Amino acid sequence: MTVILGIDPGSRVTGYGLIDAVGNKLEYVHCGCIKALNETFPDRLKKIHAELLEVIDLHAPHQAAIEEVFVGRNASSALKLGQARGAAMVACLSHNLPIEEYSARQVKKAVAGTGSAAKNQVQYMVKALLRISDNIGEDAADALAIAICHANTQNSLIRMAGSKPYSKKHVRS
Repeated sequence: MTVILGIDPGSRVTGYGLIDAVGNKLEYVHCGCIKALNETFPDRLKKIHAELLEVIDLHAPHQAAIEEVFVGRNASSALKLGQARGAAMVACLSHNLPIEEYSARQVKKAVAGTGSAAKNQVQYMVKALLRISDNIGEDAADALAIAICHANTQNSLIRMAGSKPYSKKHVRS
């Protein structure tokens, strides 16, 4: 049993999602959003950090996964996103959680099968994979997708580490 915290950082809305991974079986634990809409920017960072600390204290995850910063046309937005990411990472590191980072394309591909999946496709697949019947917001669904991506990546690495190389010499007729 490994509880994984997925984080979709944002300077105004940060999504988080927790899953329990046992081998290939994934179970939904909890998800939500940290909304910091009307605060000053430093207060938004403080809120992201403080509320993620509460989530970590409550659910005691074993690992964390976070989305990498996507640098689009607006450098200022990318910098703010990076700072929000930093606040989230510090919350995880203060509890000694190992953190892995995944690009948006990696996450979409892991959940929807294509790195160019639309947000609603990711949301649909997350609900299907985790058997969630309730509505969940896009940011929370993205955070759960990040956690799923991490679980799948870890399972793949474990399988590769335990695999045996193929050799024709060892095949018996």
